[in-house]
Amino acid sequence: MVEALFWPALLGYGEAALAYSSPRFAWLGTWGVRIGWLAQTALLAAQAAHSDGFPWGTFAGSLNLFVWLVVGTYLIWGCRPRYRLLGLSVMPLAVLLFVVARVGGGTRAGERSHYGNLFLVLHVGFVLAAFAGFTLAAALAGLYLWEDRRLKRRAADILALRLPSLVTLERLTLRTVAVALPLLTLGLAAGFVRLAQRGGGFDALMAITVVTWLVYGGFLAVRPTGRRGAHVALLGFALVILVRVALAGSHF
Repeated sequence: MVEALFWPALLGYGEAALAYSSPRFAWLGTWGVRIGWLAQTALLAAQAAHSDGFPWGTFAGSLNLFVWLVVGTYLIWGCRPRYRLLGLSVMPLAVLLFVVARVGGGTRAGERSHYGNLFLVLHVGFVLAAFAGFTLAAALAGLYLWEDRRLKRRAADILALRLPSLVTLERLTLRTVAVALPLLTLGLAAGFVRLAQRGGGFDALMAITVVTWLVYGGFLAVRPTGRRGAHVALLGFALVILVRVALAGSHF
């Protein structure tokens, strides 16, 4: 019953990924995002109801929660017509990761983790929320670079696309990182407190996560502008992907 909710969520996200490819059907993409996110919200609620504790402590389960956070962050303001191309970059990624979570068993009824619920909420919850923010910041940075290149080439269709200005994209990228970095700080702090109390090794995932924190911390401290700032945001996102996909399985 729980996993049946996966399909309407996937259909909504998939429809949005396709609809955003055409300005004519962008409004359908917006509704696909909303319906898919509501269906996934119901899926997460059902997992929580059928679990004795925090149901997203596994790699696949955390990936399911991560997709929900990414789409929810995008929904805050990204479903406006001017941000159609932002949705075109976010939603295909959401579809891919959601399917990976399903294959890994992350959409089934949750099982109780051997970690404490409070620790998982603080550590996993905050870290994933931060990574969702960094994902959106990377999408904004990618859109910045694409628009900047089109403007320099004086592309004939750049005005017809009615995109947000480069200044707006740069400001939103900075603000998104400024919100996400404190969340990552809290998540890391919870992890290090537990490490000090219970013991354990400092693995590769933890090391790359700290490097990610340093990259985004440097981004906020220096506040690089223009293409340089966009490239730093994308560099940080490459580390997020490394942590979230390549190394996460070894950490759980």
